[in-house]
Amino acid sequence: MTALSTNTDAKPHEDADAPRVVGPDDDIPLYESRQQIYPQSVHGRIRTIKWAVLIVALAVYYLLPFVRWDRGPDAPSQAVLIDFPARRFYFFFLEIWPQEFYYVAGLLILAALVLFLMTAVAGRVWCGYMCPQTVWTDLFMAVERMVEGDRRERMRLDAAPWSLDKVVRKTLKHSIWLLIAWWTGGAWVLYFADAPTLVKELVTFQAPMAAYIAIAVLTFTTYTLAGHMREQVCTYMCPWPRIQAALTDEYALNVTYRYDRGEPRASVKKAAAARAAGQAAGDCIDCGQCVHVCPTGVDIRKGSQLSCIQCGLCIDACNTVMDKIGRPRELITYESEANMEARIAGKPFVQRIVRARTVLYVVLIAIVCGLMLTALVGRSNEGVAAIHDRNPLFVALSDGSVRNAYTLRLSNKMLQERAFSLSIDGVPGAKLDVVGDDAGKLVIGPDQTREIRVLVTTKDKLPPSASLPLTFRIRDVATGASASVSDHFIGP
Repeated sequence: MTALSTNTDAKPHEDADAPRVVGPDDDIPLYESRQQIYPQSVHGRIRTIKWAVLIVALAVYYLLPFVRWDRGPDAPSQAVLIDFPARRFYFFFLEIWPQEFYYVAGLLILAALVLFLMTAVAGRVWCGYMCPQTVWTDLFMAVERMVEGDRRERMRLDAAPWSLDKVVRKTLKHSIWLLIAWWTGGAWVLYFADAPTLVKELVTFQAPMAAYIAIAVLTFTTYTLAGHMREQVCTYMCPWPRIQAALTDEYALNVTYRYDRGEPRASVKKAAAARAAGQAAGDCIDCGQCVHVCPTGVDIRKGSQLSCIQCGLCIDACNTVMDKIGRPRELITYESEANMEARIAGKPFVQRIVRARTVLYVVLIAIVCGLMLTALVGRSNEGVAAIHDRNPLFVALSDGSVRNAYTLRLSNKMLQERAFSLSIDGVPGAKLDVVGDDAGKLVIGPDQTREIRVLVTTKDKLPPSASLPLTFRIRDVATGASASVSDHFIGP
């Protein structure tokens, strides 16, 4: 019986991923320990873009809870706030009530469609630039380089025996990591309460226990995922690399090694000698810089791989090498599979960004945006919901009339007190009574709801087993703005 195993002892120019046949007596491990990756620092256009995205993303995450937004007296002044006790979600000028959760659902659908479009155009560009795992891992690695040095220094430090210098460096690095992770968790809970107030309570140990628990959990997960697991999250834990295969095609731009130009590989001197003799020589000098800068340890020269997050740092590394040896840039670049095949075949090709797949995503995004905008523009500042009593459905009174009872919840979504009048339509000769209040003037506080009991009675003769449509309508006494809800009037 034979089995397949990965050849981890392959020579530098051999394909380390090529399977080899082993015998029944070979010791085949069922688990392979993680190989520590030491990404090297790199400079260039892609790295600059990634730094810019990192700074903007972290600034928004950490500072947004402190942005103020004036909503008037007795209203939260935090621009973005998820207020669980009040059951409200505040986002600048918007205030989302629980029954308006469809706005949140619409935002999630919109985010998914935008992600699908990004994947169809440029592969895993989300993973490489904007994913939280990528952003925080980049930040943690920047701290690591600042404290322990670049790739070679870190490798030497890890291989060296423990000393005072090593202990100090490791302690300082992990302390900064924990500080970043702690503030990451702290910033998250600030979205659920007034940020300045909660910060003061956290410092004075007067905050709710739930806040401390949430911060502790997020501190642990951030420290673990960004500091220790890193590429394992992208390779083994995240489902997105597996999902994206169904969302991309041969026209999507991906980080690509132009093997038609790079092969056969040779040193600078051997390649120059081969070209002088009229022999084929690739531009790749097998320096390994593209592998050294990769945060997941991928060799892009072996083609597209599950571990590759398409961050493009190998592009900067390769361009730097090409500049030094006097060869053209973009040996590694963003390119589609279709364009590479066309170039190798000597055929002209124009990159097809606009195609059926991307057009469909754009149309769906436009439809979702249009629906949400329409709902937002037509959003009312008042609402009414009705629940018919189930036991009993109706009551036959001694004078021959029939009465139904309802529970109504009235909503005032404005930040000032309002008075509403309540009326009914649909039941001939019906009389409306509000238990304990006047149907002509129902006062509701600012940004509040109010529950009332309503009795609807009619003396008119009803058909057997009657179920008449009934409409409750509230109207603002001052402005005339109205809202309605439909139910049924049940008869014997």
